[in-house]
Order: sequence, then C-alpha cells, then structure tokens
Amino acid sequence: MVALYIISMGIFAAGAYFALIKQLHMAQLEGYKQGQYWRWLKRNINISFFREFIILVLTASLAAVCYLTKYRIVWIYIYFLIWCGANAYLVIKLKDKTESKKPLVFTHRAIRLLAANVFFLALWSLLSYIYAENIVTFVLLLTFLRFLLPFNMLVSMTVIYPLEMLIHYRYFRQAQMKISGMKDLKVIGITGSYGKTSTKYFLHTILSEKYNTLMTPESYNTPMGITKVIREQLNKDYDVFICEMGARNIGDIKLLCRLVNPAIGILTSIGPQHLETFKTIENVAKTKYELIQALPYYGTAVFNGDNSYCLSLARKTGIETLIYSIKNDDEDVYIRAEDIVSSREGLRFKVRTQDGIDFECRTKLLGKHNVSNMLAAISTALRLGLSPDEIKRGISNIKPVPHRLQILDTNNGVMVIDDAFNSNPVGARDALETIKEFTDGDRIIVTPGMVELGSIEYEENRKFGKIMAECCDYAILVGVKRSKPIIKGLKQGNFPEDRIIITTSLNEASSKLGSIVKPGDTVLFENDLPDNYDEM
Repeated sequence: MVALYIISMGIFAAGAYFALIKQLHMAQLEGYKQGQYWRWLKRNINISFFREFIILVLTASLAAVCYLTKYRIVWIYIYFLIWCGANAYLVIKLKDKTESKKPLVFTHRAIRLLAANVFFLALWSLLSYIYAENIVTFVLLLTFLRFLLPFNMLVSMTVIYPLEMLIHYRYFRQAQMKISGMKDLKVIGITGSYGKTSTKYFLHTILSEKYNTLMTPESYNTPMGITKVIREQLNKDYDVFICEMGARNIGDIKLLCRLVNPAIGILTSIGPQHLETFKTIENVAKTKYELIQALPYYGTAVFNGDNSYCLSLARKTGIETLIYSIKNDDEDVYIRAEDIVSSREGLRFKVRTQDGIDFECRTKLLGKHNVSNMLAAISTALRLGLSPDEIKRGISNIKPVPHRLQILDTNNGVMVIDDAFNSNPVGARDALETIKEFTDGDRIIVTPGMVELGSIEYEENRKFGKIMAECCDYAILVGVKRSKPIIKGLKQGNFPEDRIIITTSLNEASSKLGSIVKPGDTVLFENDLPDNYDEM
C-alpha cells in the first residue's frame, strides 16, 4: 500500500502543478488583486470547478462502494485506477491550451505567489496523509484539495499581501526618486478608455524624429509595470518618456502620476470600458481626469474634441489645453484633420491648426479613427517643437500597432486584418466601418463580441451585431452564449441567417473560415477574448 500512497502523491502533484499555473496566470491577469481574482472565479465557475467537481463526486461515490462491498480490496484497486485516469485526463486538458494573448510571466512576484501556494498545498497534503485512515480516504482528501485549489490561491495571495506591498513600495520609491532626479526629462502621460496604446506608438515614432524617446512597452500601464520600465530602462540618455496609464479603479491614474510626474497629459477617450469595476461612466471620467489634475501649472492637457466627455472636461481645465478633432468645427479646437481619404493602401489627410500650420500626411495605417489618435500625437509633437516636415516624416514611418487593425500577410489574395486587442464599442464600430469600404470580395468577421462592459454588455453587443449587418457578408461568432445578443442585432439588420456561423472556439472558427474564404475577400478578426474570460 505504501507504493499507492507514493503514486497518489505523484499524480496529485502533477495535476496540481498545471492547475496552479492556470490559477497563477489568472491571478496575474487580474493584477494580483484578491477582489478581482474572486470576481473572475465567480464569473468562470464552470471552468474553475466543473471538471474537478465531477471527479470529486466520482471519487466519493467509489469510496462509498469500497467501504460497502465485501470485495473491498478489489474495489480499492479499481477505485485507484479510475482516479489515476481521471487525473491524467485533467493534466492533458490543462496542458492542451492554445497560446495565450498575454502569457504568464514568471516575475519575482509570480514565483513568490507560486511558492506560497506550493507550501500550503504541501501542508494540506501532509495533514491528509497523517489523518487518512487508508488509501481510499487519502485519495479522497487529495481530490478535495484539488477542488479547493482556487481558494488555496486566494489564501496565498492574502497571506503574502503585506510582503508584496513592502516590496512594491520599495521599488516604487526607487523609481519615483530616479525619475524626479531627471530634471530635463519630458514626461508625457496618456490615458483613455480606448486609443491610448495606438497614440503612444504614434507619438513615440513621431517624437523619435527629434528626440531620444522611451515609451512603456506593450501594455505596461500598471504601477509595477511602469516601475519596472523606469528602474531597468530609463536613463539620462533619453529626452522624452511616454507613459501609458491604465486603470480599473478610481485612484489608479492618480497613483501613476505620483510615480512619473507628467508635464503633458493626453486624454484620448472616455467610454464604457471596465464597467465591472468602475460601475458608471462618470467614475471612468473622474479617474481618467486624474491625469489632467496632476499636471503642473505650466503643463499641457491634450483632449479628444470628438468625445463629449473629453470635450466637457477640456472646457473646465485651467492650464494650457489643446483640443484635437476630425469632426468638431468648434472654435475651441486647436487642431483638426480634413479631407480624410481611406483605402486599402492606407490613409491620407490634411492637418490644420489655429496657428495657421497646414500640411498633408500619408500613412499605411487603416481606420479613420487612427487619424484621431495621430492628431493627439501631432498636437503634442507641435507643442514640443517639431516641424511639420519632421511630423510628416514620422507619420509616414508609423507601423501598425500589433493586433489593432494590423494587416497580416495576405495569402492567396485574402486580406486579413487583426484587430484582436480591440474591445470597446467605438473601436469595434470603427473597425467595421473600415472594412465596409472594401467591396472587392466578401467581408468576413470573426468575433466573440465585447466584454467587461458591465450591465450594458448585452445591449452593446446587440448594437455591434446590427452595425455588423451593414458592413459584413459573413459573421463567424465564437461562443454559443456570447453570440446571442450579436445574433439578435444581425437579425434586426436583416442579415442572412445562412451567413451566420456559430462556433465554440477560435480554432473551430478558423476552420469554418477556411471553408468559405476566397481570393479577394477581407477577413477581420475583431476582439479575441482576454485569457481571463470564458469563451462560452
């Protein structure tokens, strides 16, 4: 029987490891915040507990049989083999995952959290071994432990939280002191419900025509992410530091401003995003405006004049304010874009300012909404002394931001557009308007819809479907449950039902796509779900 105990522990350890890695990844995506991780557990209870619950019930039932039957020893071995097979199945399912959008990064914090989880699991396993009457009870306790792994993660996060805060504060202060000592450094903060990442990339490319510029990479827009960039990459060789600022809760932007002390703040948009935590758009606006409130008296605030919330905030701002627009003719607008021409080859538009500056820009980027993001960058570049020629050259050098209306390599004459990291109503509508103009072949969209919109999520996805009906010829939808509001919107737009294809995964959607796509078609991948969302 000793061998059975050893084998049981080995199988449990293997299964627990892969399950722990999954839970650790979700904890990292939720910012290691217990409240957000708990919300993820409740939202995804089916994938967090369902398979483990089935195995727990099966194990308990077989354990009862082992105690009740007169062929007890035979049933013990049958029970043990079935348990081994069930756990092997879980290991295979956990290993057989598609590539993550944001893969788990084994940072020092992630390793500490993993170590805490392993410690508590080892402790619970030891107690199970000590108090188990026999192998049947021991395996049953191990199965129960496996079922409670998410709660083990919560316990571990709570226990090491004080240590993490001490470490966080130490690194935060080091970065804060480092950047405050760079008196000649120009710090630019960018925030918004959407458009901030694209604006960051555009501004970095344009300013690099004159200045040595550093930007926060990818989606490094949290306190620890920005702290890491400052400590490891920022040095006195840089003239400009562009900092993207993300937020899920009131006060998040204020904290980031205490870290970097921006002199220029860009507010790209305010809209219904992360409403699960913000609850209302008014809270979103209040949080985004924290960037402007943190600017010094000599600072510059840059606002999107085509967003009603931004425009309202711009008109109450007491420091130098630059408003940009592609639609608004108000006299308060400092810079606007006119004569916008969009095609498969990219965008062409004219720039005019209140100061009489007038020049034409060309870029290979798609999407008229990108003109708005470029205006934000152009406004800032003019404020920092770049000439129209430098700006034009910078814009011509801009490359598509990964996963944001990015044209992928075309195969057999098919144009594939990756807009997978776009997840807001305005950006999704702009993407649809972009492909609407491509009439050479069929326009095919592959999407699971939008998430993190709180109580308005169903209605926004219905509207998404209705606009889709005007812009697409085929709709491949990912997720049976998530597709319902989109399908409702498609039908309201009189979209042909035989051209609505419902799938359960992105892999299945790609397979269906292969059976209908042909040369000359345009395929839009719109908003792949975040890793911490179920695709049902």
